[in-house]
Amino acid sequence: MAEEPTQAPAGSEGQEARFGVTADELSKLSADGGIEYLQHLGRVEALGKKLRTDLEGGLPGTEDDLQQRRDAFGTNTFPEKPTRSLLSFLYEAMQDTTLIILAVCAVVSLGVGLGTEGVESGWYDGAGIVFAIVLVVLVTGVNNYRQAGQFRDLNAEKRKIMLQVSRGGRRVRVCIYDLVVGDIVHLAIGDQVPADGVFVSGHSLTVDESSMTGESDPVHKDAGHPFLVSGCKVSDGFGRLLVTAVGMRTEWGKVMATLNESEEQETPLQARLKVVATVLGKLGLTVAALVFLALMIRWFATTDFHNFRGKDLQQIVNFFAIAVTVVVIAVPEGLPLAVTLTLGYSMRKMMADKALVRHLAACETMGSATTICSDKTGTLTLNQMSVVTSWVAGKRRDVESTAVELRRPAMDVLLEGVFQNTSGSVFQPEGSAEPEVTGSPTETAVLAWGLKLGGSPGKVKGHSRVLTVSSFNSLKKRMGVAVKDSAGSVRVHWKGAAEIIVEESAHFVDETGTLQVVTDEKRAELNQVIDDMAQRSLRALCLAYRDLSAREHPESEDDFERWAIPEGGLTCLAIVGIKDPPRPGVPEAVAKCQAAGVMVRMVTGDNLATAKAIAAECGILTSGGVAMEGREFRTLPPAAQREILPTLQVLARSSPTDKHTLVKLLKRSGEVVGVTGDGTNDAPALREADIGLSMGLSGTETAKESSDIVILDDNFASCVKVVRWGRSVFANIQKFVQFQLTINVVALTVNFVSAVASGSAPLTVVQLLWVNLIQDTLGALALATEPPTDDLMEQRPVGRREPLVTNVMLRNILGQSVYQLAVLLTLQFGGGGIFGLHETERRDPTGEHKTHAQKEQITLIFTAFVLCQVFNEINCRRPNKFNVFQGLFTNMLFLTVLVVTVVGQFVLVTYAGAFATTVSLSWSHWLICLGIGAVSIPVDFLTKLIPVPRKSLWSRFERSRQRPVPVDDETELV
Repeated sequence: MAEEPTQAPAGSEGQEARFGVTADELSKLSADGGIEYLQHLGRVEALGKKLRTDLEGGLPGTEDDLQQRRDAFGTNTFPEKPTRSLLSFLYEAMQDTTLIILAVCAVVSLGVGLGTEGVESGWYDGAGIVFAIVLVVLVTGVNNYRQAGQFRDLNAEKRKIMLQVSRGGRRVRVCIYDLVVGDIVHLAIGDQVPADGVFVSGHSLTVDESSMTGESDPVHKDAGHPFLVSGCKVSDGFGRLLVTAVGMRTEWGKVMATLNESEEQETPLQARLKVVATVLGKLGLTVAALVFLALMIRWFATTDFHNFRGKDLQQIVNFFAIAVTVVVIAVPEGLPLAVTLTLGYSMRKMMADKALVRHLAACETMGSATTICSDKTGTLTLNQMSVVTSWVAGKRRDVESTAVELRRPAMDVLLEGVFQNTSGSVFQPEGSAEPEVTGSPTETAVLAWGLKLGGSPGKVKGHSRVLTVSSFNSLKKRMGVAVKDSAGSVRVHWKGAAEIIVEESAHFVDETGTLQVVTDEKRAELNQVIDDMAQRSLRALCLAYRDLSAREHPESEDDFERWAIPEGGLTCLAIVGIKDPPRPGVPEAVAKCQAAGVMVRMVTGDNLATAKAIAAECGILTSGGVAMEGREFRTLPPAAQREILPTLQVLARSSPTDKHTLVKLLKRSGEVVGVTGDGTNDAPALREADIGLSMGLSGTETAKESSDIVILDDNFASCVKVVRWGRSVFANIQKFVQFQLTINVVALTVNFVSAVASGSAPLTVVQLLWVNLIQDTLGALALATEPPTDDLMEQRPVGRREPLVTNVMLRNILGQSVYQLAVLLTLQFGGGGIFGLHETERRDPTGEHKTHAQKEQITLIFTAFVLCQVFNEINCRRPNKFNVFQGLFTNMLFLTVLVVTVVGQFVLVTYAGAFATTVSLSWSHWLICLGIGAVSIPVDFLTKLIPVPRKSLWSRFERSRQRPVPVDDETELV
């Protein structure tokens, strides 16, 4: 979100003078007495003139006019939270307790070294520790800084809202941040009010203002209560809003000025990993204490206190530094970093796959999904509707025959129902033969059909005007209007689900335009028409009307707004079949889900026959699968509902309550549930689901705010990609855990055994810090950013009960640990004899080469240990596969990390001997170390031949796993 000034900038008085009202005057509309001030201005019509706004056609839409309004009244943006600098992240990284202790050790080591060995060589040990600390701080700080920037960009993206405004006489979609004062905004159910404004026109417009006022009761908006406040939600009806304040001048902006946006919360996986890190940290502290104790016992036993020197004191400092470094190695601070990296990486990649992650936890949870309850329209289908067949005035007709054969009175009533009973609109551009139809896909399909019949919206609206509207919602599945013609007669039009409207129809219009009674035989015929359409996967929509007598409607037009439009005794005019073809690739995507153990269920408002036809076409409804209507499902007792769950694949004519109940039942039975939805009515189910997926194109703002992930292209195939990425997140974390636990087990064991047996640790502080950098930062970067593989969708979902550390991982960790420990301890206690490192000691009685030989032995152990981790990193890429090289050479980031690790090891050993206590190795020694590391690959292959028990050995340590609570009472689902 741009950090633009939202207040009128300096010098804007001249800009405000171009309009008949100033920003300060407009702010009075939101204050007490706003209605009186609006009347003082001359009501909405006069306010529109002062703002140079055409209340019907909107603003001109030219860039010059829009810029003038931005200069005069500000922009619809809010100041961002200040961005943290890189220095602040570096400072935060320096606060790590273990690094602070190591820094103290470095200072003491420098003091003792300079005092005993002089300036020439006494600073090596201390400076080496300082260098390692600086490197760790730099890598950690820069990594966190980059991740913060990526999350900030994603947060800005998810706050973008598109809405419809009138500009240049037509409806256009603009971003909420591009709104200006004077815009005419079109609002419908589920929309968020984007700015403060005044009601222009609309029907049954009801707004939930609880977010601003705390009052839970929805507020009806009309000319008597015209003010709308930004941040509130439209709960019913539709209408048009004249924007009077934007950005920080709105009531919401004034509240936002006192608040800061909250940080991303910790994900469940991060919490679980912190528990693992805590356990390992305590283990590391115990081992470190034992190592320090063993070294001190040796020191007391071998130190000549009569000739006590500074070097003896330095040994104690070194012992303490080694003990602290053991803690650094043991504490897997890379686990939270790995989660952050893999989530950040996945979020960016999922954006490219048309999925915007709103909540971090959804990334990991989606990989555990066992069932997806999908909406039909727009998700499984294209949401590009068109009328392909119709029954009009007694018989089936195509468009051409309807336009020719239908007599004038009947055609006039039909076109009045098409163009007046709609929330869409038709715009005829100048010089263009093709009109532009806007609105929902269903509305545009019916309006386009009316245009093909030769209808003229302008002509129809000139002969009659709308008195009141009963807007569409998913409960009643229809919408109606009451219109008054030039003669003063009132007629109501209804349009909605065909079987519902036909059921309420008492008459129909025949070919001659005469009203005929709907007999039982005729009703059966009409229902057969509906069934035939449904069998062809068409959505059947019925248009009907009713002429009212003077006694059936209010006398005053002011009373129509709260008058309930009569529903029964209708005259059926037409039944149209609307085609919404399945999206390309949806059957394949559904098949992938089913192969991956994820059951896909269709939950739709369409009738049962249409839902079954589309579900079968998409591959959702399979042999043995159950399809039923929502009313049948909701009347079943709880036990019967639970019994039918495993085979329930289609739920048609479902209400929001049905969908919510289904999700709760599935969760209580142990399923991890994903739900797709686009409407306000879907919000309860989206919130209840483990992962809510809203639609980015057709979804309402209420649905998006209730969801965890926004599918930007409304395509079910994108939902499958989300499942794939979710599984990749969990798998990548498991890879990293296996890699890091292997290092921890080996490093802790080697240090402890060496300290007890020889009185010294095989690796120095700087060397251990380099290993820590490899296992934490570089390891996380390599393994946590592995792209998803196709085999992920061939595995069963992990569900709720899968432990983080599997038996396969434990087997792999044990196999590698045994091999590495055998090699390192052999090098530690027999390396001199194996490599001939003591030959120079026998030829040189002075002992000078003995120190060099010891350093060479330490360097060999150090290098062999690091190269073992390099090859084990390759093993960890495919914990369950024998071919660990699969896809290796297509992952450039992974290869880069391996190269950096090896090059860094070479530089450290060859050129940083004074700091790292290493010596340059010969090429033969390098080849030996490389061979030792490479043997990790066949060791891994042989380890994977060992069978593992099915029962998890790790699950007993994961106390967070809880069994689902069974539902025994229907009241629990309400």
